[in-house]
Amino acid sequence: MKTMIISEFKAKCIATLKAVEQSGESVLVTRRGRPIVEIDPVAEAGGRTLGAQRGAMRILGDIVKSDFAEEWAMCVEAP
Repeated sequence: MKTMIISEFKAKCIATLKAVEQSGESVLVTRRGRPIVEIDPVAEAGGRTLGAQRGAMRILGDIVKSDFAEEWAMCVEAP
C-alpha cells in the first residue's frame, strides 16, 4: 500500500485517483503521520445482475386474479 501526506494528495488528487483505478493499489493518506483515509479501488460488478434471483422464489396461488372483497367488506362500516 502506498502512503502519501495530505499536501501531496491535495496537489495530485486526480492523478492519484486515476493511478488507484488503473493499478488497483490502495493509497493511505496521512496528516502529521496519522492515517486519515484509505483510498481503495471499487470492485467491478461481477456478471449480470438482471435476473440474478431467477429460480430463488416460488409463486403460490393466482397473483393476477386475487379476490379481496371480504377484506374490504370488513373495513367498510355499514350505514
